[in-house]
Amino acid sequence: MKYRTLGRTGIKVSPYCLGAMMFGALGNPDHEDCVRIIHKALDAGVNFVDTADAYARGESETILGKALKGRRDNVVLATKAHLPMGDDPNQQGNSRRWLTRALDDSLRRLGTDHVDLFQIHRPAPDTDVEETLSALTDMMRAGKVRAIGTSSFPASDIVEAQWVAERRGLERFRTEQPTYSILNRGIEREVLPVCERYGMGALVFSPLAGGLLTGRYRKGRPNDTHRAGFGFRHLADERRLDAVEQLIPVAQEAGMSLTHLATAFAISHPGVTSAIIGPRTTDHLDDLIAGAGTVLSDDVLDRIDAVVAPGTDVGTLDMAYAPPAVGQARLRRRTAEERSAA
Repeated sequence: MKYRTLGRTGIKVSPYCLGAMMFGALGNPDHEDCVRIIHKALDAGVNFVDTADAYARGESETILGKALKGRRDNVVLATKAHLPMGDDPNQQGNSRRWLTRALDDSLRRLGTDHVDLFQIHRPAPDTDVEETLSALTDMMRAGKVRAIGTSSFPASDIVEAQWVAERRGLERFRTEQPTYSILNRGIEREVLPVCERYGMGALVFSPLAGGLLTGRYRKGRPNDTHRAGFGFRHLADERRLDAVEQLIPVAQEAGMSLTHLATAFAISHPGVTSAIIGPRTTDHLDDLIAGAGTVLSDDVLDRIDAVVAPGTDVGTLDMAYAPPAVGQARLRRRTAEERSAA
């Protein structure tokens, strides 16, 4: 496994990052099996692991804590906070009040005294970014966190946070975790260039487009996969399925599986540090690791561009972040009395 520098942090990480979202009730509830998968990934040279407190309400972190006993020093460990962890309205968000508790809870579950990367899982328009950065800065000074990052932040939010950090003398975000795949290339327009401009590493999630780029979802064919049971709309999006049908022969003619085509594509962009792979079973991991040496030629990349143009998205993932300005109708519509031109 080769290693890349995570932005300008100096931290060396593998181009594949082991995502732990499927460890626990959401995916694989067998803790011992999950530990075996984690150990197998580490043995294969993966040294970067990403989780979040919200994954199975802390169960994913608990499983990682078991797996990393005796191996913690050799792992770049990342977790996230923001999503709800209870019914109390203050058990979520990006406030100092919540993030301070969330980090301590995560450290306890992970069985460690620090994380290498602590990420804000989603933006919080109701919270000043200075409030968030101030809290994260204190966590770093206390030795509980080595670097801080964001996830699903629009380019404008990333730039604002960089300016606030500089003006207030606070630690700045060193990484961003956006969704990126052959089917979702929107971040190529602004997010990845902004990350490169500010020396931020990018660990991208859903390089398999939420499962669509495994080849198991085909147009006009039923499927009985684990993910299909969650009712994700993106798995039945006709536009996305049409693109998959065009990508399958590209992979076949290049002599590789669609899965390997997709993961190799994600780590080919110069702005991407690592692609997060999220195996649920050992077979899933074996297949993903087998493609680690895949190199896409310019011709193959050109053919991918012809199917999905650079900087464009074919539909969206169900779990993709929608900024309030897009997601809330009241922010997109004037009152009825104000809508007319005369």
